[in-house]
Amino acid sequence: MTTSNTTRPIVFMDVNIGETQVGRIKMELFSDIVPLTAENFRQLCTGEHRVNNRPQGYKNCTFHRVYVCDYSLKLVPNFMCQGGDFINNDGTGSFSIYGEKFDDENFKVKHDAPGLLSMANSGANTNGCQFFITTAPAEFLDGKHTVFGRVIDGMLTVRKIERVPTGANNRPKLAVKITECGEM
Repeated sequence: MTTSNTTRPIVFMDVNIGETQVGRIKMELFSDIVPLTAENFRQLCTGEHRVNNRPQGYKNCTFHRVYVCDYSLKLVPNFMCQGGDFINNDGTGSFSIYGEKFDDENFKVKHDAPGLLSMANSGANTNGCQFFITTAPAEFLDGKHTVFGRVIDGMLTVRKIERVPTGANNRPKLAVKITECGEM
């Protein structure tokens, strides 16, 4: 995998937990490996895709699912923070700049490290607006979810999201909101 920051887009998300600003996540998008997936995410970060002249995207959207690990009980593996459902805000909504859903582009990049940006889906070829950031290697997702970027700055912010207490369906008990987003 090449890492040419000069050609790959860099996007950001500013995050609040409750009413407290906790930081910015900067992400490099793998536009040379998965150009359609990267462009979908980039436009949803910038809000440049519009429906009826209204920007569509992640601003004011939440992270609706955070998988945390109770090391003492060895329950759910600690592997990701999921967000991006700006349609229903609960993990059921789908939207893309190409229509409701779009196909898996490829599975060249593996889920082999924390800080990878990957498409959340409900099965093969059902990509939309939802994404997740890995907090640990998650090889069991390889071949099922398209990795399309990586965190280049702000992993501490991801770790803060990961530490938010969760309730039913791994939903954070405090709102974890993307207050601002765009392209650098």
